[in-house]
Amino acid sequence: MTVLAVLIVLLVLAFMLFSASVKVVQEYERGVVFRLGRLMGPRGPGLILLVPMVERMRRVDLRIITLDVPSQECISKDNVTLKVNAVIYFKIVGVNESVVNVLNFQVATLQIAQTTLRNVIGQSLLDELLSDRERINLRLQTIIDEQTEPWGVKVTLVEVKDVELPAGMQRAMARQAEAERERRAKVINADGEFQASQRLAEAGRVLAEVPTTMQLRFLQTLSEVLSSPNNNTVIAFPLPLEIRGIMPQGPLLGEAVPAAPLPSPSGETSSSSDGNGSGPEPDTP
Repeated sequence: MTVLAVLIVLLVLAFMLFSASVKVVQEYERGVVFRLGRLMGPRGPGLILLVPMVERMRRVDLRIITLDVPSQECISKDNVTLKVNAVIYFKIVGVNESVVNVLNFQVATLQIAQTTLRNVIGQSLLDELLSDRERINLRLQTIIDEQTEPWGVKVTLVEVKDVELPAGMQRAMARQAEAERERRAKVINADGEFQASQRLAEAGRVLAEVPTTMQLRFLQTLSEVLSSPNNNTVIAFPLPLEIRGIMPQGPLLGEAVPAAPLPSPSGETSSSSDGNGSGPEPDTP
């Protein structure tokens, strides 16, 4: 029984030494090995053999890490209070630096991102933040990447997710947008009136050069009006002056009709001699 117990203890110690000396590192990981506290460099992926009680290993993930930056209350350059949150995508490119130079690279990157976000928003106008978001994102990425480079961290992308404005500022922006829409509508209306006046002027010049076009235009309009069903419209057809030669002559519209001569007391009709409607002067004895 004593020999069996010793064998069992030896097997347990051997298994513990084996598990402590044999490590498996995945393809997306690297193992940073320390020998008696001295950095020996990264190893992996695959099977790694360590000297028991002498070497130890720390795993580092090389995949892209997504870090959510909490909402930060900032004051923009034009003194507008707003809340901004963002998301950061980064990965480890220096395995040794991420272990030796910083205690926890994720916490350190998050703190740098929060302070950088507040600083960049404080140096930007509200209109720039709303309309030029790509430039703000690129500026954030550049600053954060410069700060985290000694830690072996490479920032690949920074995106501002949401900008929360005060209710008063939202109403002011809504009024501004409404005024801008009204201005555009007035400009478009005035432009349409100007173009219509130009077309009418061109049409007037064409009609003045070719008078028959007026008659063709009238006939076209008349055809459009009469083609509608249940039409009770009274149409006044204009008569060209050129056809007066083939019709009985009559007074034109607006001409005075000559009055008929009045009969004299003797039964004879008096005639006008001077065109003023007065009769002949009586003979003097």
